[in-house]
Amino acid sequence: MTSTTNTPVPDAHRRGEVIVSDERERIAVRARRRRRTVQVLGYLAMLVALVVVVVPLAWIVLTSFKDRSEIYVQPAVWWPSTWHPENYREATTAVPFWQFLRNSLIVTLILGVIKFVLGVLSAYGLVFLRFPGKNLVFLVIIAALMVPNQITVITNYSLVAQLGFRNTFAGIIVPLAGVAFGTFLMRNHFLSIPPEIIEAARMDGAGHIRLLVRVVLPLSIPTMVAFALITLVNEWNEYLWPFLMADDYSVATLPVGLTQLQNNDGVTNWGPVMAATVLAMLPMLIVFLALQRHMIKGLTSGAVKG
Repeated sequence: MTSTTNTPVPDAHRRGEVIVSDERERIAVRARRRRRTVQVLGYLAMLVALVVVVVPLAWIVLTSFKDRSEIYVQPAVWWPSTWHPENYREATTAVPFWQFLRNSLIVTLILGVIKFVLGVLSAYGLVFLRFPGKNLVFLVIIAALMVPNQITVITNYSLVAQLGFRNTFAGIIVPLAGVAFGTFLMRNHFLSIPPEIIEAARMDGAGHIRLLVRVVLPLSIPTMVAFALITLVNEWNEYLWPFLMADDYSVATLPVGLTQLQNNDGVTNWGPVMAATVLAMLPMLIVFLALQRHMIKGLTSGAVKG
């Protein structure tokens, strides 16, 4: 009698374990399918982004070696039947390309140094200094980020013209020297530095200069690299303001000068134009490829505090 009543208990227990095991297996299968779907969507998104970026670049490079007749043919021809490297010679001789390059280097390097120094110092002041109205200053900086540069073009142009700075490097550089983005980026990174490190440095007698140079900046190298690289690329590609300020070739930058290769009276030979575009991209492309790892690390370093 006793043995008859006790035998179903292990069977029921085993059936319960089987049900739980089957349910766990179904959950695991659904989770694997979900992860696989997310991975596939991620790869598709990266593929689309790659196509959007690479296809125009490939078209520019290939067109820089084409003859004019192959550029305007329909349907479009991707691969040139005959390579024309002389397009690069024309791009550098038809206009004063090297003077444009020199002007771009001057404007970009000076603006890069100014923005880098002001961005780091202003961010340090907003994080490590105490003064009334600090939050209001930061709100003004955030508001400046929301205002496109094109909105202030008319007022800046009028002011620069009244000061007599048109067609000068000063007239190009000074209105572009705002550092709202750099201040915002560096401030967020400085806030992520552990306060224990700052307090330890202050207990050792570190003043603001020593704290900045010996503690804060060494911990901020990736973010500073990202800030510097973004600044250099933006200033190198700046077109509207240098175009408004440059009356002749003496201060015209590359983006402005390369428009002189276009023929407004007839059909533009896009081969030399694309060749000049490739040459104009190379300096920033080399800098970006050399520093991209530091840039990515710097942009993500301030995302999580601590």
